[in-house]
Amino acid sequence: MRLREALNDWFGGPLREMASTVGTHVRAWRKTSHRKSSKQHPKSPLYQAALATERTLWAVKLTQRSKSFWYPYPTLRNLKPLEQLLIESGFDLLKLCQGPNAKVADIGTADGDLAFFLEKMGLSVDAIDFEPTNFNQMEGIRILKKALNSVVAIQSIDFDSQFSPPREKYDAIFLLGILYHLKNPFFALEKLAQIARYCFLGTRVARKAPDGHSLARYPVAYLLGPEECNNDSTNFWIFSSEGLRRLIDRTGWSILAYTTTGDTSNSTPNDPNHDERAFCLLESKARSSS
Repeated sequence: MRLREALNDWFGGPLREMASTVGTHVRAWRKTSHRKSSKQHPKSPLYQAALATERTLWAVKLTQRSKSFWYPYPTLRNLKPLEQLLIESGFDLLKLCQGPNAKVADIGTADGDLAFFLEKMGLSVDAIDFEPTNFNQMEGIRILKKALNSVVAIQSIDFDSQFSPPREKYDAIFLLGILYHLKNPFFALEKLAQIARYCFLGTRVARKAPDGHSLARYPVAYLLGPEECNNDSTNFWIFSSEGLRRLIDRTGWSILAYTTTGDTSNSTPNDPNHDERAFCLLESKARSSS
C-alpha cells in the first residue's frame, strides 16, 4: 500500500464507518456471546478495527523510514485480550473513555499506534513517553503525527521522576506494557489514581522464580537483572499476580475486571517461552466518587 492509498484509508476509508458502528457490534456480541462455548470466541469488532489501523500505519511508516527504525512490537494487539475481558465483564471500552473530561492518555506510547487508533475512534488523546528511553527517541511518533495530520498531543515525561501529569483529569489512561519498565511503579500508579477515573492496565506477571520456586501465593515482585529479560536494561519489576493486585489496591485503585493470558501455569519473569500477561480494568477510588 502506497502512502496516498494509506492516507485515503486513514481519512476516508472503512475505519471511518467502523468508528461509528463498533458500539452497535459490541452490543450485539454481548447479547450472543453467552451462547458460545469458552473455546469459540467471536471476533472482536474493536480489535478488527485495530488490525486495520495497524496495517495502515505500517504502510505510512515504511514510506517514511525503514522497518528497523520503528518500534518492533505490535502494541495494538494488546486490545484483543483487553477488549475480550471487558465485554465478558459487561464493560464497553470506548464508553469508559467518553467521560466528562473528554481526554484519555496513552502512557508508554512507543510510536503512537494506540494513540492514533483512539483518535481515529473519536477520542482526544495525549500520547506520553520519555525520549531517552523511547525506541527512537519519539521521532517516530512525531513523524506519524505529521504524516497523518493528527492532533494527538505528544508529551515527553519521565514517569520515574516526581512527575507532574500534563492535565489534572483524564477519563481514562492506557498503561499497556509499561509498568515493568518503571523503577517506581508504586509512585506512578498512586499519582495516576489522583487524575484518572479508569485505567486499562496490561503488564507481565510471573508464577515462579527462575529457579522454579513458587511466587504465586505471595504479593511480591522480582527485580530483573539488566540483561535477564530480552537483554533490555529498562525492564525492572515483574510482579506475581498477587503482588500486582496488592500494588493496585495500595495505590488507590479498585479492580473491576482482571484476567491473565499466556503461560498461566509456569510463567517466569525472564523466559520468553513462559510469558504471562495480566490485563485489567481499574477504577480510581479517589475519582470514582467525584
